[in-house]
Amino acid sequence: MTYDLIPTLIPTLGPLLAAEASAAALGSGTDPGDLEQAVWLRLLERLESDGPPADPALWLRGAVQAEARRTRRTSRREAAYATEPADDTERGPEQRALTADRDRTLHAAVRRLPGRCPRLMAALLSPKDLTYREIAGELGMSQGSLGPERSRCLGCLRRMLAAEVAAPAPWGMER
Repeated sequence: MTYDLIPTLIPTLGPLLAAEASAAALGSGTDPGDLEQAVWLRLLERLESDGPPADPALWLRGAVQAEARRTRRTSRREAAYATEPADDTERGPEQRALTADRDRTLHAAVRRLPGRCPRLMAALLSPKDLTYREIAGELGMSQGSLGPERSRCLGCLRRMLAAEVAAPAPWGMER
């Protein structure tokens, strides 16, 4: 592993990467910070598998362009739902009370999460249906960091709720 090269590569390639990512982000419709983060990750993977590139500046330009293309392809395939999915369940008073109780329990657990998780989960649960870009701007974090942070928060929330709600016994019988 050639991690000893990292202290020399970051100051050398950092300004070039920032400039390349800013230029490529305009055409790909993504955040320059997300492109930078993805390219640094690619460089670490490259250092681990193949060693340092022969021409780091040339490699970096190619990696930025490849990440920008990947982002454009991904965003073209993503499509928002035109309408909400149909809800064909009967919404009687009992069902509304159970749903309200479930929502209260969920929101109370979200407020008890550690770190940035309460704000992130509140933004994700918001009835405004915010996009990742809007959430990232609201929380002051990179759009690329939202997915991993969301996964950690959901895992923590899942563990909290599993401890609070008893799991049913086999065949659906309560203990």
